[in-house]
Amino acid sequence: MGMEHLDCNGLRSRTHLGLKQIKLRKEEEEEEEETEPLSPMARMFHEPQSNIYIIAIMGLKSPIHPHTFKANCLQTVVKHPRFSSVQVADGGEMKWVKTKIDIDNHVKVPMVDQDQDMVSSDKFVEDYVANLSKTQISMSIPMWDCHILNLKTSDAESTLVFRVHHSLGDGTYFMSLLISCSDTLPSFPVMKKPRSTSSGRFSIWFWRCWSLLLLTWNTLVDMCMCAATIYFLQDTVTPLKAPSGSVASTCHRIVRRTLCLDDVKSVKNATNTTVNDVMLAVTQAGLSRYLNRKYGKAESHDNGEPRGWKSNLPSSIRLTATLFINTRSSPGIYALEEMVKKNSKTEWGNKIGYVVFPFKIALKDNPLDYLKDAKATMDRKKGFSRS
Repeated sequence: MGMEHLDCNGLRSRTHLGLKQIKLRKEEEEEEEETEPLSPMARMFHEPQSNIYIIAIMGLKSPIHPHTFKANCLQTVVKHPRFSSVQVADGGEMKWVKTKIDIDNHVKVPMVDQDQDMVSSDKFVEDYVANLSKTQISMSIPMWDCHILNLKTSDAESTLVFRVHHSLGDGTYFMSLLISCSDTLPSFPVMKKPRSTSSGRFSIWFWRCWSLLLLTWNTLVDMCMCAATIYFLQDTVTPLKAPSGSVASTCHRIVRRTLCLDDVKSVKNATNTTVNDVMLAVTQAGLSRYLNRKYGKAESHDNGEPRGWKSNLPSSIRLTATLFINTRSSPGIYALEEMVKKNSKTEWGNKIGYVVFPFKIALKDNPLDYLKDAKATMDRKKGFSRS
């Protein structure tokens, strides 16, 4: 039931009785809907002991033009909500709030001496990144920046240094965003499911059940070892251990080393392992030799050629590392248009888990022994029953 009346303009309108008036959405309400609370993982990265930044160094084949780079940033990276929002505390809860970007606050072009030699240039980049790791980005702006170093080094004509607070996302998400800004997107191999026959189905189900039992057992063992590590199984005091009890307050230095990915893949294919297994083995071997040098010196022939490494390592060194892993359902890289689309299936932010990995510090005659140890440990962590 309702009645009609004339408004001041002589237009006829109808007012319904007994019905609630529909409230139109205002611009302020639309802006409020754009705010989004930080995830628990993002809030964790603001804790004093976990205030972590991601620093990526990218070498380019040509010098970088700052004005062109800034214009491209406004057309690509800044379009992403995480890179154009500030983190605001609202009643004890932190939220993402859209803001206007001043690109000069995020793209830095320091003055560098372009006439210095390559050795000095490499050291300059390392010193610059080391000093960058000691500073923080103000929370009054989106927490990311990049630094253009138009300086010729041993492996690049110019260097681009990205720094992103870990609350914006993890390394996989950040690399996906960077690669999506390029002209072409790389393709990822798709795992093909093996054709199952009547005789092979029993074998598949058997190995699945066996893997599930091993995964359950290994998970229980790792939980006990993790609890023991936290409470009483402390790492051995070595030159690698931070002198302070707080790792976050300890100064860090990033040293760059270039590895040929084709060589890594050759080792991976020859040993039926993964790239991560090979890199873990290289890390174990490198840390073992580094600590051995710290504890003593290598023997050599009279002519100065190395005869072999004398083990100066203590009888047992306990060294534990935390390996972060990607937990996304799809490892693919999406285009930027897909990432910023509303209700997109792309997974932003921090989608990570971690594995407590015990490094085996020892000198081995056969370098492949490091790879065997790394693969065996990672297979047990992943619950694999066979290689």
